Amino acid sequence: MKKIYFLLLLFAPLLLTDCTSGKKAFEQGDYYQAVLKAVNRLRQKPDHKKSKETLRRGYPLALETIENSASNSLASNAPFKYRDALRKYQQVNVMYEEIRRSPGALRVIHNPKNYYDKLPELKERAANESYEAGITALNRQTREDAKTAYFLFKDVQDYVPGYKDVLNKIEEAHFIATLKVVVEQIPVHSRFRLSAAFFQDKIEEYLHSQYRSNQFVRFYTPLEADKEKLPYVDQYLRLEFDEFTVGETHVIKETETFSRDSVKVGSVEVDGEKIDAYGTVTAKLTTWKKEVISKGIFSMRVFDAQSDAVLSHKKFNGEFVWFSKWGTFSGDDRALSKDQLDICNNSEVPPPPPQDMFIEFTKPIYDQLTSAVNSFYSRY
Repeated sequence: MKKIYFLLLLFAPLLLTDCTSGKKAFEQGDYYQAVLKAVNRLRQKPDHKKSKETLRRGYPLALETIENSASNSLASNAPFKYRDALRKYQQVNVMYEEIRRSPGALRVIHNPKNYYDKLPELKERAANESYEAGITALNRQTREDAKTAYFLFKDVQDYVPGYKDVLNKIEEAHFIATLKVVVEQIPVHSRFRLSAAFFQDKIEEYLHSQYRSNQFVRFYTPLEADKEKLPYVDQYLRLEFDEFTVGETHVIKETETFSRDSVKVGSVEVDGEKIDAYGTVTAKLTTWKKEVISKGIFSMRVFDAQSDAVLSHKKFNGEFVWFSKWGTFSGDDRALSKDQLDICNNSEVPPPPPQDMFIEFTKPIYDQLTSAVNSFYSRY
């Protein structure tokens, strides 16, 4: 093992040089990547021999390969031939820019080629073919086709900003592609309504402001759905407490006697000499422990808006237990431990306000709910 380790240390710089020089990519026929790696290496070490050789041999091959591929695309009947050709010519321009930013590379390739003059026409043609494909997909009026149309229209905007009515088409495609979910939060009928409202507001804030898992899902309150005059709803997300308790109080009293041996209890005189006397000491300890339990079971149901079928039903549990402990004793305090004496120094304290306890027990429910929402709606 030591010998192998030594050999790895010995040849590691050589292996690293081959990788960073682009030689390996060149040998695998990936001339484009070979050029980029060689140029990057020459930017760091302008006289790096392997990189200069890789660039000298690789650049003409990369240029030929890319140009042939672009010409083949343009001569074909492929649906996105201008897009494909555009991407190829942009690779040539990338090599051009990278070489110009590397003095070492410029000494090898003095006049790198670019196709900036071809880009405007290709972008116009690529925009047109993507626009037409987007219109065809959008006319199918399905969510999945609308997603396809949305990304095609986004490509159009990238190629030629403001092409025709593409901004309106992006908005239209996104609306059709988006799953529209109306969230119904069932009010909690409890004397702690402020606490329940706080929790429900937190959920609403997450669904409307913080949910980012899927751009093609949008949550509406019933009021928002009415205000925006939604032409249809895809799903209803119903959230409610099945059970809800705040402030369930239990007081536990325990009395126990403790003893400890070999404790100095005084002194005795033996043959005229005083010596320490040891014995057993006892103490009776009474402790009180007050527990205040707040808990609930929260339910999440997803319904199909057309069939009213239940698509998902999950329940989440949350619990928070606050406690206070205090005590008294009679007898010899030396029979008790430090922790027991500390308890006796405590006094009964009042529990937190109901709202604080509500917040505490809903924290694990909130985490479970948001995780379940992310998991369920990631499929859309």
